[in-house]
Amino acid sequence: MLVNALMCCLLQPVVAAESPSELNISIAVFDPGVPADRSLHRDLQVFPRIREIEALFLPFVLRETLAATSHWGAVRVVPEPDNAAELLISGTIVRSDGVTLELQLRAVDASGHVWLDKHYTGVAPYGYEQSDAGSGLSGYQQLYDEIAADLLLARTGLDDKGLADIVEISLLRYANQLAPTAFEDYLHTAADGTFTLNRLPAENDPMLERIHRIRGVEYVMTDAVDAKFQELHTEIASTYDLWREYRREYAQYQIEEATRLQNSRVDAPRGSFEAMQNHYENYKWDRLAAQEQEKWAVGFDNEVSPTVMKMESRVAELDGWVEQNYEEWQRLLAEIFSLETSLAE
Repeated sequence: MLVNALMCCLLQPVVAAESPSELNISIAVFDPGVPADRSLHRDLQVFPRIREIEALFLPFVLRETLAATSHWGAVRVVPEPDNAAELLISGTIVRSDGVTLELQLRAVDASGHVWLDKHYTGVAPYGYEQSDAGSGLSGYQQLYDEIAADLLLARTGLDDKGLADIVEISLLRYANQLAPTAFEDYLHTAADGTFTLNRLPAENDPMLERIHRIRGVEYVMTDAVDAKFQELHTEIASTYDLWREYRREYAQYQIEEATRLQNSRVDAPRGSFEAMQNHYENYKWDRLAAQEQEKWAVGFDNEVSPTVMKMESRVAELDGWVEQNYEEWQRLLAEIFSLETSLAE
């Protein structure tokens, strides 16, 4: 039944798609940026599980910002980088401590040209929790606006033909993944990994029509995945904001604690009871603060983990559906191409 449905999908004629005036954007789930050396986690204020959640959460915040500009086509969050995407954004969380958010972002179009490869830093002002409550933005909207402005600036450097070429290359790279025998001669790959058009298929090329139809099916699945990221954002944004607020207060506590330590130094001889007592008091307060922060981290994880696990399970299911059918699509396309070539000869 599955084969028959896919064969029907591949053989039915399609209406030629209109030339898009704006590029579609795929934003891959971020790299959480967790150091492999666990001994660094405390010093760098890194909580691995929460970073993993942020790696799922923050791309959707960027997606919302870009979609709101109305300068782009479809903007989607995807679980894995799609190298055939018209414009692919990937990122790494460098720092996220409640006060400062640092992201390393890279944007590459389907032709392989880099639009952005930049380090972005945002500092949450005091009082952000009132203005952005429940949004998950946590005072960093300026950072996302800066990314959106840089992408638009990079886009203005391309004329209509340049944008159209990116769209064509994107489709042909996708087609080449599915049916390399039929589409391998349409693109030229340079030594630096960029792609240029050798030629274009005929507008009524039946194989290209099938590729359009398959990609349409995959876009439906990708939109379903994107919807799951939206559900995650909706369900955990308020809890995430509370965690951010606590981290900001903890950072402020660290500043005040450093001042207290500076002012509470004693002139007692090293090794004396008074000096040891002072050292112990400082250590005790430091450990209490660290334990409190661990408690908050565990509480945040317990609160959002069921939602995250449910989302990840559904995304894996949808992704698995696409991967399972990829081989079937490739096999059927190869058979159809071989049959049509034989008939033409």
